[in-house]
Amino acid sequence: MDVIDNNILKILQDNSNISLSNLSKRIGISKTPCWNRIRRLEEEGIISKQVALLNRNAIGLPIVVFLSISVGRHSTEWSEKFNELVYLYKEIVEVHRLTGSGADYLLKIVSPTIEAYDKFQQILITKIDFTSMSSSVSLHEIKYQTSFPLNLN
Repeated sequence: MDVIDNNILKILQDNSNISLSNLSKRIGISKTPCWNRIRRLEEEGIISKQVALLNRNAIGLPIVVFLSISVGRHSTEWSEKFNELVYLYKEIVEVHRLTGSGADYLLKIVSPTIEAYDKFQQILITKIDFTSMSSSVSLHEIKYQTSFPLNLN
C-alpha cells in the first residue's frame, strides 16, 4: 500500500457510495487507475465488503449488552460448537476471545428490550457449556466508530 491507496481507503471508510469520478478527483488520479486500485484492494482482502450502516435505535434495537463468558475447558469440539452457535443468532453482533481478564469470551448483543435480552440469555444458557456468565448493559454509547486509523509507517 502506498499514499494513494491509503487516501482511497480513508475516503471509502467515510463514504463508500462516493462516485468513482469524485473519488478519483479527490485522490488526484484518473478513474481507471483509481478503479484498478479499488479492485486490487478488494482482491487482497483489505476492503472486505461495503455495507450500509444502520442506526440501531431507529430500527428498534436500543439495548446493547456485553455478555462475558468463562469456560471450563477449551477443547476443539467446544470451540467449534460455540463458533457455530454464535453465527446462528443475529442478536450476537460481535464475539471476541479474550486474554488477561476474568472471562474467556465477550459477546456484544443487541436487543429491543431488556425482557427480550433475558429470554435470549436463557436460550444461550441451555446451549453453551460455561462456568460463569455475566451481563453488562450499556447505559449510553459514547463512541461508535466504523473506520480504522490509517497511518503509513
